Amino acid sequence: MAEGFFGRFGGSGQSSSKSASERDFEVKLTDEEWRSRLNPEQYRVLREHGTERAGTSPLDKQYGPGVYHCAGCGEKLFDAGTKFNSRTGWPSFFAPLDDAVDTRSDRALFMVRTEVHCRRCGGHLGHVFEDGPAPTGLRYCMNGVSLEFQPGADDAQPTTAAKKTE
Repeated sequence: MAEGFFGRFGGSGQSSSKSASERDFEVKLTDEEWRSRLNPEQYRVLREHGTERAGTSPLDKQYGPGVYHCAGCGEKLFDAGTKFNSRTGWPSFFAPLDDAVDTRSDRALFMVRTEVHCRRCGGHLGHVFEDGPAPTGLRYCMNGVSLEFQPGADDAQPTTAAKKTE
């Protein structure tokens, strides 16, 4: 199905031939199961590719040691040591943990961005931009509602690049 000149308005705009709901993810739940597991805002962001309002997540100002997990399936996504203050109003990281996220092209809202989703359940996490700090130069701008923070030390190591879904 052609997406048209400006891309698909309001959709996820994945460049892959299968949408996140059609992909073969490790965690597969029905729509009803997702709705019972997530609160309405988490469902809107993780399953419907929504975006939380900037500055509303308490995780934006959380800078203690620990690990950020997917709120949908519990997958470890980001080590707190890669978090930085991007001054955007969303939790931002310069690198995900190894094999934690996938990316794909997002052509919604008349622009092209790179969407980040959990590689285990396909939940929409946010977007990655090329305006972050060293060492990667990347800014993983995540919706706080799609994350759960677990404080404490962890031996998980970040990677410098996410896996691209073709």
